[in-house]
This record gives sequence, structure tokens and C-alpha cells, in this order.
Amino acid sequence: MSRKPPEIKIFEKWSTEGIEVQDPGLEKYLSIRQILFPHSGGRHEHQRFRKSALNIVERLVNNMMRPGRAGGKKTKAVGIVRNALEIIHLKTGKNPVEVLVRAVEKTAPAEDVTRIAYGGIVYPISIDISPQRRIDVALPS
Repeated sequence: MSRKPPEIKIFEKWSTEGIEVQDPGLEKYLSIRQILFPHSGGRHEHQRFRKSALNIVERLVNNMMRPGRAGGKKTKAVGIVRNALEIIHLKTGKNPVEVLVRAVEKTAPAEDVTRIAYGGIVYPISIDISPQRRIDVALPS
């Protein structure tokens, strides 16, 4: 008989099984792979676009470490995100990781406005945004 490996849950509470990214443009860049604790030790830093392989919860934790209350303190940022996920679970009764994925999908902008100078006149034009930037903009910072 073959035994299935034990399921890995985020913070030993929430599973990523069955969660699918519905936006086809974000599918390669929004990782929901199984992790136990959102701390990769910065192994993604030395390769280009490697942060897209990080779990979305860890990317949220990394974005929480901005100057201010949790600036540079990863344990404090992890605690804040864990408590936020617990509150989401208590209020909605749903898997908070799935709620986070849906929120990122819905808030990720598809277009942005840039300035083009032509003949001394500046025109605002609309441009498409890359999927990586869409997620970066959608995650709170």
C-alpha cells in the first residue's frame, strides 16, 4: 500500500488544497504552494522574477515589513498576518488563504496611466501592466 504524505498547512491551520487562481494572467505569478511557515530566508533574492515562486502569504508578510511598526521584524509581521487570517476565518467561516487569493485577483489593476511627451506636449496614455506588477500593486504595503 502506498501512503500519502501528510498535508502541509499554512500555520498548521489552513490548507491550500483545492484553491485555484481564476485569473489566467496571474496564474503563473500567484503561487499558492504548500508551506508550513512563511519564511524562505530570502533564497529568492538572487534570481530574477523568483519572488513569483513565493507563497502569497509569505509575499504578504514580506510587504508588511515596511518602515513603521513591523519594519524589518519578520516575526512581528508573521504574527500580524496570522492574526489577520484568523480574524478572516472567524468572520467569514471560509479558508482565509482562498479569501486572500480572491482579494488579490480582484484588486490587481489591469492598466496604468503613463506620460508620453511628444513635441513639448505631455499626453497621458493607458498601458497594460505586467502580471508581476499587478500582484505587487494589489498586495498591501
